[in-house]
Amino acid sequence: MRSKGKTSPISYYDKLSGKTVLAVLFLLALFIRFPFFFRDYIDRDESTFILVGQALADGYLPYTFLWDLKPPLVFFIIGGLISIFGKSFIAIRLFGTIAVCLTAFFTYKIGGHVFSKKIGIWSSLGAVLLLSLFGSLQGVMSEHISMLFFIPGLYFLVKSRNNSNVVLSGLLIGMALMTKINLAYAALFLTLFLLVAGVRTASWKQGLMRSLLFGASNLIVILLTLLPYYLTGKADAWWKSVFLAPLEYTSAEPFSPEKILPFIILITAFFLFAWKKHKLNFENPNAQLLLIALAGVCFSFIKGGKVNGHYLIQVYPILLLFVGAFLSALPHLKKWNWAPVMLVLLFLLPVESYREYYAIITHKRERGTYFNGEGIRVPQYLLAEGLNTENVLFLEYHIGYWLLDKMPPTLAATHPSNLCREELFPFFDNPRRTTIEELKFIMEDLKPATVVIRKNKRIFDKEEVEANQYVQQYLQKFYALQNSID
Repeated sequence: MRSKGKTSPISYYDKLSGKTVLAVLFLLALFIRFPFFFRDYIDRDESTFILVGQALADGYLPYTFLWDLKPPLVFFIIGGLISIFGKSFIAIRLFGTIAVCLTAFFTYKIGGHVFSKKIGIWSSLGAVLLLSLFGSLQGVMSEHISMLFFIPGLYFLVKSRNNSNVVLSGLLIGMALMTKINLAYAALFLTLFLLVAGVRTASWKQGLMRSLLFGASNLIVILLTLLPYYLTGKADAWWKSVFLAPLEYTSAEPFSPEKILPFIILITAFFLFAWKKHKLNFENPNAQLLLIALAGVCFSFIKGGKVNGHYLIQVYPILLLFVGAFLSALPHLKKWNWAPVMLVLLFLLPVESYREYYAIITHKRERGTYFNGEGIRVPQYLLAEGLNTENVLFLEYHIGYWLLDKMPPTLAATHPSNLCREELFPFFDNPRRTTIEELKFIMEDLKPATVVIRKNKRIFDKEEVEANQYVQQYLQKFYALQNSID
């Protein structure tokens, strides 16, 4: 029994409205991510999305004028932002902030349905932090965009598995896998779960209907991304780039046990321990659904043979809910008032943001602008010095193409690292077969008047010995250093 006049923490959390939680999550996400709105680039992938998005805004479908190994919805979204707001770092980064906020909000909504509002609230705050800090997560990654659709898709399945919710969820998760193709495994696992769960709780007819509705909704989204290619006679480019190229990339990547096994062992050990100690209720159908979705994501990591920081964006929202539920079930922790501890962590963890606030204020004081980075400074220098920008090659800071209103010289050069992925060349009909042939074509035939590289750094990854050697020797022989910027 509860004594009169006292209010338990649970009742306090229950009093919070969805609008209040949404506002808090947005303000937290904005505070953490705002100082990074002014960076030239935070991750090379983000710069590539912007370049392909700009080409789309100019009328060129992805994979036909510029090329990258991502599903088309990423480029359609970024291209749409550019079409509406122009060349605005702030608009793109603000979209990233909204994506993080909404992902965290639907994490909270799922938590409230499956566990408790308290777990949902703290998990959503943790999601904002983990989707925004450490490494390159302040940028707009394809994983951020995929979770903007995937987590709401899970919410509608958790809320109710009636036919309309199943269709809505299928459409959202279809959009998610058209921004991050590895989520196809999660979609497949969820389709099978809906079949089995429907059979167990109702009938074969019910289970089959739900799984077919979900799968068909996924397929509708996929086919809609095909439509503009089909109408322009370029369906082959879509098929090879969206499906065949990722399969080849995955098979060509060496399996790296040191990059995947520690994560898989750790997450498996957590769930086994929680199950053995009866700290998580896996008899709850909605908890089963979340676990199946998480298993699908983790299985895609195993198939890919590695996991890195921005891949984990796809894991954090669901995993935080389970961790929160686990901690809440520990008897000796139930007596603790965790709110002050969590608030202190919320204050201390965004160290990267505090440093970036200081950096942009200092930059504004010294150079008169908040916008910073070599990707911005180099184009400014080229224009100020009257250097040739009509034929320029960015082997680093390739966001510079965008600021100069130029495009990379070849499809393979859209993302600098793609120059060394010769196994992908056939999927965009590249006339050169090897990395060295591509580099020789760019350097010896196109003859860029200006080449931008990092000072005292390898041009490509250390494994690309031949490519590094060729470009470095060619630059030493035929080019002179004009200047070093920052």
